[in-house]
Amino acid sequence: VQLVESGGGSVQSGGSLRLSCAASGYTYRRYCMGWFRQAPGQEREGVAHIRSGGSTGYADSVKDRFTISQDNAKNTLYLQMNSLKPEDTAKYYCAYGVPFTTPQGEQCAYDYWGKGTLVTISS
Repeated sequence: VQLVESGGGSVQSGGSLRLSCAASGYTYRRYCMGWFRQAPGQEREGVAHIRSGGSTGYADSVKDRFTISQDNAKNTLYLQMNSLKPEDTAKYYCAYGVPFTTPQGEQCAYDYWGKGTLVTISS
């Protein structure tokens, strides 16, 4: 599986960006795809995910501002980011993996990662 992100850039606070992740070599019948980000000096955090059945999930910090979607015909994952804030500045990565069940519910184990695209939000 190869994942290539694009769409990053520099925008002012309140602006929008749409990230894309072109995927090839899908192998899992049931899968998860997700967006993660890592700011300088901080740990990587999950931003949003989507499962093969179409269900989605978001971090509280981006809920109601970001939307994850996929175009299966184009094998592309998207992240629409609106109302951007300086604290959204980070390198954004897409990831691909499989869901598994835990006592706390279904989780995702990501096996493949892209190289990331940089998003910079100025105030």
